[in-house]
Amino acid sequence: MTFEDIYRFFQDPPPIYLNRELAVCYVLSVFLGEDSYGTELIKRLEQEYSIYRLSDTVLYSALKFLEREGTISGYWKKVDGRGRPRRMYQVLPECRPLAKELAQLWYDYTNGRKIV
Repeated sequence: MTFEDIYRFFQDPPPIYLNRELAVCYVLSVFLGEDSYGTELIKRLEQEYSIYRLSDTVLYSALKFLEREGTISGYWKKVDGRGRPRRMYQVLPECRPLAKELAQLWYDYTNGRKIV
C-alpha cells in the first residue's frame, strides 16, 4: 500500500452493498412510485444511487420477506419483445402508510437525495 493508493481509494471508493434491511426500504421507495421487477430495481439503484449495489440474493430475499408479510404482491406481465413474462411487484394499497415510513428510512439513510 502507498499513500497514492489511499488517495485513489477516496477518489473512487468501492460500492456499498445493501443488506436486506436497506433493500426492503429501497424497494418500497420504488414501489410507491411504480410497479417494478427485480432486474430493473438493481439497474435503477446503480443509476440513481451510484455508490450503492444490490445483489440478486439480497434483493430476492427482501422481496420474499415483503410478500410473506403481505406488504407487496407479485403478478406476471408480458413485455413486448421478451419471450417470457416478467414478475412485477406492487405495494398493496392498505400497506402504503407502512411503505412510506420505511421508504423515508431509505431517504434518511441516503441523506434524502439521489446520488448521481
